[in-house]
Amino acid sequence: MTASTGPAGPTGGGFVPGADGSVPPAPTDLALAVAGRKLLTGPDGAFPRVGDLPPGLDRVPVGTLDGVPAWAVEVTDAEELPGRWRSWRGLAAELPEPLATLAGRALAVVTWRRTHRWCGACRTELTDVPGETARRCPGCDLYVPMPLSAAVLVAITRPRPDRVDELLLVRHTYGPTELWALVAGFVEAGESLEAAARREVGEEVGLTIGPPAYFGSQPWAMSGPGTLLAGFTAVVTDPDAEPVVDGRELAQARWFPLDALPAELPPAYSISRWLIDAVAAPR
Repeated sequence: MTASTGPAGPTGGGFVPGADGSVPPAPTDLALAVAGRKLLTGPDGAFPRVGDLPPGLDRVPVGTLDGVPAWAVEVTDAEELPGRWRSWRGLAAELPEPLATLAGRALAVVTWRRTHRWCGACRTELTDVPGETARRCPGCDLYVPMPLSAAVLVAITRPRPDRVDELLLVRHTYGPTELWALVAGFVEAGESLEAAARREVGEEVGLTIGPPAYFGSQPWAMSGPGTLLAGFTAVVTDPDAEPVVDGRELAQARWFPLDALPAELPPAYSISRWLIDAVAAPR
């Protein structure tokens, strides 16, 4: 079972990322207004249309939703626009998947553009590359694409011949510290996803796992622009091994029977929860 959230394709429905700004926005196109880390929704919870926003705002193409072009709009003064400003976490908990992914991309693109305005080599102001989510320096020709930051999550199980198999869950020292989550971490340069999964498990809980099996992926706006989560399942090589945490990144790590998982799990819209639910599903 996989839970990848990719689009249906160029001719299908759903959300298709894109950066074609050759055609100006139409009043009926979708507008994703972003102020800081929040997005604007109307009284009915829907995203506004381009015609609903004041003229003169900078609009950046982010793709299409069911064939309708969508534009990200950075707003510096949130109070000047009517509506409700929502965090991506709050939106993702309520919106259908394509809309949540669209909102995440708009937030990521606006954040990346705001933090990549100047050339890091010669300090010249960057310009947009037509048709791409990228910028270029007119001074030294430095090409600056929006970076992709890959991270892995691993659902580690151990077989119990005399009882129900168990799943390893951890509690972090940062973020939502009350949640029981999965071992996770960013991929290093020169490292494969599978190697990152084995390294993170060894570093965070001191365990060795068998070959990681790919599960699916999800863009994750909560961790910054361009973050892509790749989920894996794996079985611990020593079923008698117990996790050891260092107390810096992780506060706790425990084995839980698959039929007695804690209530404090990641939200339903996250790949972390998809992994946990898939592993715990009756076979």
